[in-house]
Amino acid sequence: MGVFDRLPPMDHLRSEKMCFVQLIIPAESARVAVTYLGELGLLQFKDLNEDKSPFQRIFVNQVKRCAEMSRKLRFFSDQINKASVRSSVRPALEPEIDLEELEVRLGEHEHELLEMNTNSDKLQQTYNELLEFKLVLTKAGGILASSHNHAASAERELDENIYDREVDEGNAYLLEQGVHQGSSGNSGVRFVSGIILKSKALAFERMLFRATRGNMLFNQAPAGEPVTDPISGEEVEKTVFVVFFSGEQAKAKILKICDSFGASCYPVPEEMIKQRQIFNEVSARLSDLEVTLDAGIQHRNKALESVGSQLWRWTIMVQKEKAVYDTLNMLNFDVTKKCLVGEGWCPIFAKSQIKDCLQRATLHSNSQVGIIFHEMDTIESPPTYFRTDKFTNAFQEIVDAYGVARYQEANPAVYSVVTFPFLFAVMFGDWGHGICLLLGALVLILREKKLSSQKLGSFMEMAFGGRYVILLMAIFSIYCGLIYNEFFSVPFHIFGKSAYQCRDKSCSDAYTVGLIKVRDAYPFGVDPSWRGSRSELPFLNSLKMKMSILMGVAQMNLGIALSYFDARFHGNALDIRYQFIPQMIFLNSLFGYLALLILIKWCTGSQADLYHVMIYMFLDPAGDLGENQLFWGQKELQILLLLLALVAVPWMLFPKPFILKKLHKERFQGHTYRFLGTSEMDPDSEPDSARARHDDFNFSEVFVHQMIHSIEFVLGAVSNTASYLRLWALSLAHSELSTVFYEKLLLLTWGYDSFIVKLGGLVVFAFATAFILLMMETLSAFLHALRLHWVEFMNKFYHGDGYKFKPFSFALLADDED
Repeated sequence: MGVFDRLPPMDHLRSEKMCFVQLIIPAESARVAVTYLGELGLLQFKDLNEDKSPFQRIFVNQVKRCAEMSRKLRFFSDQINKASVRSSVRPALEPEIDLEELEVRLGEHEHELLEMNTNSDKLQQTYNELLEFKLVLTKAGGILASSHNHAASAERELDENIYDREVDEGNAYLLEQGVHQGSSGNSGVRFVSGIILKSKALAFERMLFRATRGNMLFNQAPAGEPVTDPISGEEVEKTVFVVFFSGEQAKAKILKICDSFGASCYPVPEEMIKQRQIFNEVSARLSDLEVTLDAGIQHRNKALESVGSQLWRWTIMVQKEKAVYDTLNMLNFDVTKKCLVGEGWCPIFAKSQIKDCLQRATLHSNSQVGIIFHEMDTIESPPTYFRTDKFTNAFQEIVDAYGVARYQEANPAVYSVVTFPFLFAVMFGDWGHGICLLLGALVLILREKKLSSQKLGSFMEMAFGGRYVILLMAIFSIYCGLIYNEFFSVPFHIFGKSAYQCRDKSCSDAYTVGLIKVRDAYPFGVDPSWRGSRSELPFLNSLKMKMSILMGVAQMNLGIALSYFDARFHGNALDIRYQFIPQMIFLNSLFGYLALLILIKWCTGSQADLYHVMIYMFLDPAGDLGENQLFWGQKELQILLLLLALVAVPWMLFPKPFILKKLHKERFQGHTYRFLGTSEMDPDSEPDSARARHDDFNFSEVFVHQMIHSIEFVLGAVSNTASYLRLWALSLAHSELSTVFYEKLLLLTWGYDSFIVKLGGLVVFAFATAFILLMMETLSAFLHALRLHWVEFMNKFYHGDGYKFKPFSFALLADDED
């Protein structure tokens, strides 16, 4: 144990040591002090006013003011985006302004912009109405002219022929009276002209016909171009209509129907001279309005550019100010002493920096009283804080997605930096595909400064955040691909000649009869001669399956070993004696022994059947092993290991609950007892019992919890070991899929003489490699590696029920912005 004590501490293995502190801040220096602490970003405030609503807090008015200014800034941003005005990302150089001056300036800009928007909307509505009037004049004039001609021809036909007045009497009467449109009187034919949505024209016509009982004539013509609706402002298809009718009652009905259907009615004179005169007037007004609108848009864009040049700086300023007052609302206000009291968590290394900030705040606020900063004792569990950089942050996020570590709990991210990309590469191993991944990762890394300042899509943002994870996955994939000797499924003689040769010179039966070994084994990785041989699949299956078991047993042993270091770090002797030791014995008595057999078989070249050995280890422990015996004393060792595995189960289950019960009785009977170096004595700090945060010890709950934990480990030892076989399965699937694409797409099409067929095969092969092998297979291997870490590795020691350290920091405002 002394060896471990002499090891240097690992900064990333355990979270930073935290302390609970209290601040007593004079009211006059509170805002400045909190601002400086926000710039430092190393103090997490505790909300001391949880029982109060947001409207009952002290600085609610200041928060409302900041929220109103944020609303105005969002309004400016929306207007800038809507007008497609380019604004600089960084602000122009202008003198600093305080919050009150900014509030006044934002109000002035908003009032000016709203006034310009109102005037622009009115002018735009007038312009759209005039444009509709112009279309109505054009189309309705044509309809009126055709109705005049049609009525005249109908009158000549009545003079020459016998006309049956019983057929369509109403329409004939209207057409006949249309010649006399200039006449006034109750019997004269009148008309209403306007424009309506094309989708409503048919229903509009039917409603008019029913309302007037057929005593009307409806003519329509398409507008011919999309029209901007004056009310909605959207471009729509419209139809110009002219309704001929007779009588005041019919006119009232028609106008009401027009209003209900949203049709716009415009007066069109009967005489062609007046129509041309009004048309010219409307065209002139439209030209004037276009000039006025363009000038208004230019003036509005200049105002938006002026605001946009400062928008980023103003937004940051308001966000910071609002965050300061939100934080001040978390403090208690002592009316009698005119000070604010705050509590929170900070890393121990940051105490001196926080004190310096508070001293500067006292100095700059001209306060007569200094800020009191001191450490306090608490029974609350501290937050978890790991200092990460751009390389380790992605691995820490992978672990945190499972659960945030408890305070000072061993951090799996330290080991995941190596084990995660390596297990991915075991399933993805192909150094051709690895080079493609490497190139993609290098592009993201070399352009990280440019990409970090751009707004990326969800997929690109995820890939950019994990660029260093992809880099390590690519490097390990190249390494494993060299071991598997696969370059887009093609083997190469990179490290020397093959150890095998054909039995005859023609090699005609090399893949059916087999090869002979002529020299030492291939120096590194799989011999390329295995490719295509009759024993390729059995050999690779055996190799990858056994390799998966070895890796699984090694990683699960690492997880159990970390549980020992965790228990030892927290002084938890019971967990070491009654969890770590029996778990290590049980796992290695069965699957550690299997890993040992695999290594011995590889080293000795034995033909023993390991399936038979493991099965009959349980069915017939004392039976004769025969040809499956790998070493002397194997049968006796198997019996011993089986007995140890059987003893380890009750060892995990029974002692710990009864010892906890005994310690609880001694404690609450007031007896002194020897502290066994375990946290189980404190019900508030006991992680593995059901009495956490409870005053009463419930033995049945503790026992059931321990029983579940023991059964879960025993069953998990079997299922987790089997789960590592996914390394073999996915590696084999990736290799075979790559082989199919190479042989059935590339080689097959390359055998044709046609250049087009060859080019098509190459294109299909490239797309299949890119989208299936480099995207889908990468995602599949990533998810399986994630599962192996979350379930098989981390459940051996990791609780993951802590909470993150979230300091008050201006640097985090962009992430927390609503």
